[in-house]
Amino acid sequence: MATNGLHALKTRLPDWVQDWLDVIVPGLQILLVVFVAWMLQRLLRRLVARAAAHYQLPDELLVPIKGLIRWTIVASAFLLVLERMGVSATVLWTALTGFATVGAVAFFAAWSVLSNLFCALLIFTVRPFRVGDYIEVLDTAEKPGAKGRVVDINLLYTTLEDHLHAGPDGTWLQIPNALIFQRVIRRWRGPPPAAVEPAAPAAPTLPGTSAPAQEPQPATPAP
Repeated sequence: MATNGLHALKTRLPDWVQDWLDVIVPGLQILLVVFVAWMLQRLLRRLVARAAAHYQLPDELLVPIKGLIRWTIVASAFLLVLERMGVSATVLWTALTGFATVGAVAFFAAWSVLSNLFCALLIFTVRPFRVGDYIEVLDTAEKPGAKGRVVDINLLYTTLEDHLHAGPDGTWLQIPNALIFQRVIRRWRGPPPAAVEPAAPAAPTLPGTSAPAQEPQPATPAP
């Protein structure tokens, strides 16, 4: 109905006005797409900033998130603008599937890096430990593992100050963030307790006395 009414209105207008409408209407639609994309980007950036302030996310994590939001909105708005300019939907779909294929290949090629980035986001939000905590990364709860004080958490690694093999200038352990979520984590608020050395076995004593028994000396032959 709206399309028919618009077509009927155009037929009643002079020819020069119809020519201008063919330019003005797509132009207004393009301006509307750009305005909506700009408003959506501002809204999402504010939401991300509030979430970052609430969860105390570092700037190193906010930069890729803001970049992903910005380029996703820009790409979507660009495709809509091309459609309003008369580019065929088949061409747009072919280009979109091509970009998606390349993106999927790049995603699987960089899976280890992306998994560390995602686990860094989980560490900053779930907070299994914080900078300054002492942790131990274990294969199982029975076997000892890498132990130290957390001194830095970035997008790829969690850095520990080695607690067992501290050198004169300090020894550092860099553990991939993805490995943190595949292992058992033991956590201390302060320095971990010192390991207890097993006690030496007591010497046997003579019956009825508290003196230790003397071991028999080997006999020496007489001259």
